[in-house]
Parts: sequence; C-alpha cells; structure tokens
Amino acid sequence: MAKGRKGGKPYLDPSLPIEQRVRDLVGRMTLEEKVSQMVNAAPAIERLGVPEYDWWNECLHGVGRAGVATVFPQAIGLAATWNVELMHRVAVAISDEARAKHHESLRQGVRDRYTGLTYWSPNINIFRDPRWGRGHETYGEDPCLTARMGVAFVKGLQGDNPRYLKLTATPKHFAVHSGPESLRHHFDARVDERDLRETYLPAFQACVQEAKAYSIMGAYNRTNGEPCCASKTLLVDILRSEWGFDGYVVSDCGAIDDIWAHHRVVKTKEEAAALAVRNGCELNCGDTYQALVHAVQQGHITEEEITQAVSRLFTARFRLGMFDPPGMVPYAQIPHQVNDCQAHRDLALKAARESIVLLKNDGGLLPLRKNLKAVAVIGPNADDHDVLLGNYNGTPSRDVTALEGVRSRVSPDTDVLHARGCGLAGEDTSGFTEAVAIAAKADVAVMVMGLHPRIEGEEGDAPDSAAGGDRTRIELLGVQEELIKAVHATGTPVVLVLMNGSAVAVNWADHNVPAILSAWYPGEEGGAAIADVIFGDYSPAGRLPVTFYRSLDQIPPFDDYRMEGRTYRYLRSEPLYPFGYGLSYTEFSYGGLRLSARELRPGDELVVSAEVENVGPRAGDEVVQLYVSDTAATVPVPIRQLQGFQRVHLSPGERRTVRFSLRPSQMSLIDDSGRRVIEPGQFTVSLGGGQPGARGVDARNSVTDSFTVVGEITPVG
Repeated sequence: MAKGRKGGKPYLDPSLPIEQRVRDLVGRMTLEEKVSQMVNAAPAIERLGVPEYDWWNECLHGVGRAGVATVFPQAIGLAATWNVELMHRVAVAISDEARAKHHESLRQGVRDRYTGLTYWSPNINIFRDPRWGRGHETYGEDPCLTARMGVAFVKGLQGDNPRYLKLTATPKHFAVHSGPESLRHHFDARVDERDLRETYLPAFQACVQEAKAYSIMGAYNRTNGEPCCASKTLLVDILRSEWGFDGYVVSDCGAIDDIWAHHRVVKTKEEAAALAVRNGCELNCGDTYQALVHAVQQGHITEEEITQAVSRLFTARFRLGMFDPPGMVPYAQIPHQVNDCQAHRDLALKAARESIVLLKNDGGLLPLRKNLKAVAVIGPNADDHDVLLGNYNGTPSRDVTALEGVRSRVSPDTDVLHARGCGLAGEDTSGFTEAVAIAAKADVAVMVMGLHPRIEGEEGDAPDSAAGGDRTRIELLGVQEELIKAVHATGTPVVLVLMNGSAVAVNWADHNVPAILSAWYPGEEGGAAIADVIFGDYSPAGRLPVTFYRSLDQIPPFDDYRMEGRTYRYLRSEPLYPFGYGLSYTEFSYGGLRLSARELRPGDELVVSAEVENVGPRAGDEVVQLYVSDTAATVPVPIRQLQGFQRVHLSPGERRTVRFSLRPSQMSLIDDSGRRVIEPGQFTVSLGGGQPGARGVDARNSVTDSFTVVGEITPVG
C-alpha cells in the first residue's frame, strides 16, 4: 500500500488521485461500516476519522430549510423567465449561499441535515397535467425549456472548478413521475418508448451529458413495471450505459421501502435493498439499506457490490473537498456574509420581475399611473407572506407582499385601501361587503387571487388540498370568482393578479376583466416586482411555461401517462392561454427569416436566423421562440416542438438578428421499433414571439418557412 501523509493513510493525502484515496478508505471499512454510509443520515466512523454526514439538502429556488437565505421565485416562475443566463446566475447565488452556510456550520461544529453540500434539486419532471400538486417545483411542460433551464441550474450549482465540485446537483425524480400524489408510492407509469424518449427523458439526458450532474434521484413510482429506484432499464441501461453517468443515485425518501411494502415486487426489506443497489441506487433516503448486512448474509447481494456503491458515494465527498484542508478548496473561502446579501436580493427582484406574465391588457389599462386618487388592493393573497415562498423554501430576512409593493410605489397622496374579501377556499362571503365598498371608492381595484402552497404541493405538505396535494379542479377555488364578479360590478377597473404554481382556468375573468397577470409564487421580492409591472417601472416579458386550459375536459385522465392530448405539443383544441404566451407594454416585429439550406442530408445542421425589431414606444424584452413541425412523419409526432429560445432586450426602434442552430437530433423521431431516426421529408420552422397561429401571434410577430431532409432513414446516436 502506498504511504501518504497523516500517519500513512493515503486517503488523507490530497496529492494522490481521488480514485486511489477512495479505494484506500473504503478498503479499510467493515461491511457494517460500509452499509452505515449508504443512508442519508450517515454516522461517523470515528476510528477512520470519517465524520457524520447527512446527504439531505434542498435548494429548489434558494437554500431551503437552513435558516435565513435568499428566496428566489419558485421554479415554475424561474421557468417563466425563459432566461437561461439568469437561471445560471440564480444557481450561482444559491450555491454561494450553500457553501457559505456549510462552512459556517462546520466552524460551529454542526453537521445536521440541511447543512451539507449534496443538494436534491432541480425537479425536472415534465409538468404534464395541471392537477399535479408538485408541478410548481418544475420548469413546466416542455422538454426543451426544461432541459435548458435544468442544465443552467445544474452548472450553476456544481461550479466550474476542474478539481472540486461546488455542490452536487441532483435532478429528480427519475423518471416518468408527475402524480397523482396520493398514489405515488403505488402506481405504475406505463409509457411507450416514444413518449419515454421524446418527453420524459430528454431533460435528464441533458443534465447528465451536458451539465455533468453528479447525482440523480430516483422516483417513487414504477415505470413499465420496474420500481424506478431499482430499475435496470432506467439506472443501468439508460443512465450509466447509454448516457455515461458516473455519479451516484439516491432514492426518494422512503422509496426503497415502497419496493417491497407497496409495489410488492419482492417480499422483504433485504430483497428490496439488494435489488436497488444491484441496479444502481447507491444511497437510501430512509433506513431500508440497514438491511443490507442481512441481505449479504442471505445471498441477495455481495459485499463487492456494496463496496462499489460506497466507493461512488465517497468519490462525491472527496470531489466536494470534504477530506482536504479548507485552504485547498476555493469554495470554502466564500464568506458567510454572502447569505441574504443585497446583491442576491437584487437578483431575486430581477428574477421576479422577469417571471411575471401579462395575460391580458385590454385598452392599455396597464401600466397604472402612480398618482391615482385611490387604489383598492383586494384578495386572499394580497397581504399573505407564505404565498410568496412556494415550497422547499428558505426563510427570507424580510419579504414584500403585493399590498406592500403597491404602497411603496404610489404617490404619497394616493390612498391604498385593503380588504381580504374572501379566503382561498370555502364558501364564506362575509368579506364581500367591505371589498365592494373600497372598490367603489377607488380608481382601480388590484385583486390578488389564485392558489397557494397550502392548496397545491407534495403529499402531506398541502393541508388544504382535497387530493393529497393535487387539485381536482383547475378553476379558482371557493368564492374567489364570485368576489371578482362583485368587484367588477362596481364599475371600477380590475387588475387581476394571479399568484399560482400552475394553470388556472379564469375563463370569466378573461372575458370580463381588462388586465390579468400571473405572478406565480414570486419569492421574497415578489410584491415589489408585481408593483413594478403594474405601475410601469418594468415592462413584463415572462412567458407561460405551461398551457392554461379552459377546462379539464380538454385533457385525458390524470393517471394516464400517455402524452397524446396533453400539453401544447399534442393538444388539438384551443386553450385559454397557450404555452409560450405573454404580452408586453411594447410591440415587436419579425422579418428576414433565413435558412442556411433548403435541403439537408440526415446529419446536417441547419442555421435559422431572423430579425426582430422593437416597434413599440418603450424598451422591453422579447422572448424569441423557435418551433419545428415534422409535417411528413410516418409515425405519431408532436404538432410542433420548441427547439430553441432567446430572451433579448431591445430599445424602441432597435433591431437585432437572432440565430439558432438545429442539430440533427432536433429533426429526429422515435420510429415504431423504438429507434431514434431522421426520416426524409418536409419540416416547418416558425420563429416568433409565441407558437405560430396561437393567441396573440400573427404575421407581424412571427415568420415561417420550410426545409426538406433528403436521403434515407438514418439512425441518430
């Protein structure tokens, strides 16, 4: 054995390769010690100098559950920015705070849960159905948008140091996971190879192959019969063999227990633990892996397989610098004062502003003048602090509600009147009288309605949900719509602000209320951002990352995992507000669409470019969206697919050329044998401010052309 420093222990010698150090350390452990390290709350191995470590940490939209931290907009709001560079900046800020918190905890001798460096974010499941309570944790319904945002987030968390990981990111939940919450420990998501490869896997593949995510979390459910945390198809064949993943896999919390207790694919804890480890799940959030010692004794698994799993876990800990002097690890030098610093608060405000989607603005009601005589701020979310924060959140040192934001923006002579009016749910209308009275006195009524993390969320974490965290209807709950009607009847113009984590069918409001915007769960600076948009300090440019349906009649049953009829890619009827939709206080015009070729051979790239010009009265952002339709496919394909996007800022009269490169894989499909191939035939390309032909998109703000792939059917990859 090679001798190192620290009394001849090579694993403590930073000059040696990590592989050698891991092999040395794990080789000194007993079977019992190895198994002890395979649960999230791993105890110390004092004789080897291995400290205790809890692998469980959260940073979905800010460092979560670890005291004061900057709270950015919920993930669905970050997705609504359609801004990859901003997403990366947010993730860098989060990882700065995470590192600072970790090293301060070590200085205080604290090694509790939520103080480590292994983070179980982002959630890149496809938000396929608006009823799913956890959809607001995701980046929406589209594989391309989810992949681009996920890659940016993972890179921002893990850093770019050639030697050390800043954190480990953990894209989750692998795979085909998106409700129902009440059945998540039992259900089997049945999908064909086409939906699996075209919808459910692309974001995971991008995060693994492009962003080099060092961890993946398996889902609770089964996929095509296999428990996801013990799936040879997902974890061995696809993740490691096909994609080249070299990190570690962690189970969702309690998911290993589900394998025998709920999925019942085996009969005992020992068999469940062995099945999961043998198929590539190294870490158990829970305690079922404690049965692995008996599993070895019973012949279900070998100690060599345990050793391989533990080695992968310690490789991560070494790459995070946990066994090196802090002076060698650059990320250990981030000062604790970075937490909740002004620069991060400013970034939270920027993200919240960019996330807001203007859904309607008839007659140019918005922006409002700041010197109005009186403004009525009404609704259950108007002065609610918790609705700002979403779930898996941190604790801001201070936050700004919508009411507080309005008060801070209007002139000193403007009266700001406030009434809650009603609750989020329930049938109590006793607050209507006060709400109607103040609306009648005001020049405008800002009604802050919508949803709440108490209504939509994870199983057990949304106490006001009637379906374990999911929704059973997508309209406004309780008497919210009746309150809107009552206030509207006063004749006072209404600005409807939705605070929501998912689509809301506000059909009556769309017909009757002049101005509507979606602010999501906007984080600690949410109220300030809402006020900035309402009063014109910021021109809105957020775009919907999900389809707003008119009713549940437009989509298949919740427990049907086939994509046909779901999301903008397969929806045949007209939605209330389409994916990619959003208005602005200025206008944009497109022209000069150019394709680098009219005919391509399979394997060729295509460059698409066009000019976009701000033809309106004020500066603003435009989200340029590229959609591709395979119009000659011989198998079922999406109606259209987002294949690229850019958020650009343009002053009045400013013109810019935007360019996109279409890779061969973006012209491919899954054939009936499950192969990814490029077929010859015609494709349509549309570039503009939304989906071609969708609400608000016409010949002025979109351009369309076509190209043809010639030759033979060609496999991809």
